[in-house]
Amino acid sequence: MQLESHRNDNSEGLLQYAVSPAYFDTMKIPLKGGRLLDEGDRAGAPTAVLISESFARRKFPNQTPIGQRVRVGAGVGHADRSWATIVGVVGDVKQTSLTISASDAFYTTMTQWDWVDHAQSLVVRTRGDAAALTPAIRNAIWSVDKDQPIIRIATMDALLAKSQAERHFALTLFEVFGIVALILAAVGIYGVLSGSVAERMPEIGVRTALGASRRDILVLILRQGMTLTGIGVVIGLGGAVTASQVIISMLYGVSRFDPVTYFGVIALLAGVSGIACWMPAWRAAKVDPSITLRAG
Repeated sequence: MQLESHRNDNSEGLLQYAVSPAYFDTMKIPLKGGRLLDEGDRAGAPTAVLISESFARRKFPNQTPIGQRVRVGAGVGHADRSWATIVGVVGDVKQTSLTISASDAFYTTMTQWDWVDHAQSLVVRTRGDAAALTPAIRNAIWSVDKDQPIIRIATMDALLAKSQAERHFALTLFEVFGIVALILAAVGIYGVLSGSVAERMPEIGVRTALGASRRDILVLILRQGMTLTGIGVVIGLGGAVTASQVIISMLYGVSRFDPVTYFGVIALLAGVSGIACWMPAWRAAKVDPSITLRAG
């Protein structure tokens, strides 16, 4: 059970957090370098801060941030503002939404926190049904301060679900459009090849009469269909790269150039196209050359 408070009142958009020492273990925020805050970082001791990995990369690109002295928080430009020492670097955290990039942040202990808090949060890690602990958590807070207002109690699963719900409708529409486009592509390829096979019946009959096997005819028609698929895939990849820049805010945990996603989509399109090509190709392979030549 760990406390957290935060504020953001600076021009750089740097989020400032005051936490109890075990907050990072409770929230499973990884330590990237240096050390975490501990009980020794208390009032009267030199101010110790942790910074996020993104902030470390931006402000200290060619040097280690550990041991650097900084002024943070309100009034950083004043000469009488106390210095703090960076003692560690921790992983970036998405604080408000999965779709919003992690913000630069620094952390210090609550006993070395110099500002009025905008909000305070109590973080509890538990086993089993977290929601069942709600009454106990509320009573524990009121046992310390009976006038303390409790704005919200929510599980991490509920917070994640709320963040995901913001994108659910848009992604559902994209999914429906994608399925419809896939069906239309398959129908289109089938229609084009069926028409092509009908027009090339005399040619196919001649090829068969001259010794072309069913396998040769199958390969001929399938090659034509998969060539159309290949052209469509190339055009589609260009469109996907362009569109990914527009919907990048809806992506998390997946790069806009994720190779697994692209290869998976290509494999799916190739499979559907192969099925759409097979029926016209099989019909062409069964052509009786004598009937076709007489008809011609």
